[in-house]
Amino acid sequence: MMKKNIALVLSSGGSRGLAEIGVINELEEYGFKIKSVAGSSIGSLIGGLYAMGHLPAYTEWVKTLNKKEIWGLMDFTMSIHGLLKGDKAFDKMKSFIPDMAIEKMNIPYAAVATDIINEKEIVFTEGSFYEAVRASVAIPTVFTPVKYKDTILVDGGVLNPIPIDYVARTKDDILVVVNLYGDRANVVRNAKYKGYNSKYAEYVAGIFNSIQKFIQSGSDKRNLGYLALLSATSSAMIHKLSKQSIDLFKPEIVIDIPLDAASTFDFYRADELIELGRQAAKEVLIKFDNLKFKHGTDNS
Repeated sequence: MMKKNIALVLSSGGSRGLAEIGVINELEEYGFKIKSVAGSSIGSLIGGLYAMGHLPAYTEWVKTLNKKEIWGLMDFTMSIHGLLKGDKAFDKMKSFIPDMAIEKMNIPYAAVATDIINEKEIVFTEGSFYEAVRASVAIPTVFTPVKYKDTILVDGGVLNPIPIDYVARTKDDILVVVNLYGDRANVVRNAKYKGYNSKYAEYVAGIFNSIQKFIQSGSDKRNLGYLALLSATSSAMIHKLSKQSIDLFKPEIVIDIPLDAASTFDFYRADELIELGRQAAKEVLIKFDNLKFKHGTDNS
């Protein structure tokens, strides 16, 4: 069977982006050939690693992380511009995944960041992969922004959480979007404390959960703190922007991951989230094939 070419767009969405790994694995297993990729925030990270050919190495590493190790990657700062610098996590990645010029990647790749001064998107299609991604993942108030030329860059999801308009297209390819802002599904989280004893797990989990609550919106939206209110507001905005982008460009395949599947820093749930992405992709692809068969449009 001839492989079907796709242009892949990966949305922003914090640790839910790990589900994008599962989606990519399922797409390839299903017989698709990814010819280009574009992403915002976590989507720019996952997409770039795939375009470089280093997604398996990242996947192997992220699956080893527990809450203690994620805590160790958090480099807090006294800056008024954000809670974290983000250097530790990227330095760790650079130790086993070297930087690469975007223009030398295996397939066309675009990372989107937001120029907060001039209120416009900045699209990286050349230059350092890590510099592009660091700008694209700079969640306002969480990560410090990036100085770039004569302006300041923050998370690409602020203006374009699903950058469909920046993915390279080829004739007769299929546009596939992974939307990490799908409708809420009341997901039950299965937290696992890998690699340390129960007392220490309880201690680390308590600190970690306090940070999550400080940044994320809680279940009681009538009593939100400052950062939680910002998070809830931006999440609602991005959710709506995502729907508008999908409605405008009408991709052939949309794979939705529930908005409540994970919080920003739930990277310790890698196995679970990757499998969530795989299963979500499998369900959508089966429906896609059935629809093609029904209308007689399968040219493979």
